Amino acid sequence: MRLFIAIQFSDDIKKGLISVMHDLKKKNVGGSYSPADNLHLTLAFIGETQNVEGVKRAMEATTFAPFMLSLTDLGNFGDILWVGAKGGQKLKAYVKALGGQLDAAGIKYDKKKFEPHITLVRRASNARPQGITVPKKDMMVKKISLMKSEQKNGRMVYTEIFHVGS
Repeated sequence: MRLFIAIQFSDDIKKGLISVMHDLKKKNVGGSYSPADNLHLTLAFIGETQNVEGVKRAMEATTFAPFMLSLTDLGNFGDILWVGAKGGQKLKAYVKALGGQLDAAGIKYDKKKFEPHITLVRRASNARPQGITVPKKDMMVKKISLMKSEQKNGRMVYTEIFHVGS
């Protein structure tokens, strides 16, 4: 099963991200846009694993306290356009502790430096569009989700299979 641990967004945050994608389209930025239903903030990408129960136990063993998450600015990694997010020290501490629990459980995951971002466009035709404003949006993060990623009818579908928090 292909898994990742993520923050799912409130409708208000999703609306803000969708408005940025509309603005990018108005600026003729081509590429593969993320479906609105798939917008999320990845905390740990696990990939293919059969150890779903181990991942759940690692999540349960990681202390989680709700925190505020805010959208920041538009950025890019090569031809990937994203909107940044900040959750202060609580977000960073949670991701670090989660990694420690995954390590202790022997679960392999992507250990790249954590850069909180929400992918909007892959293979963007313009990785540095000008005049795009990210709306000021924030939400209280009350839960962390374990997501299953699978291909259905030619598109990626993400489904929550477990969560911590409320």
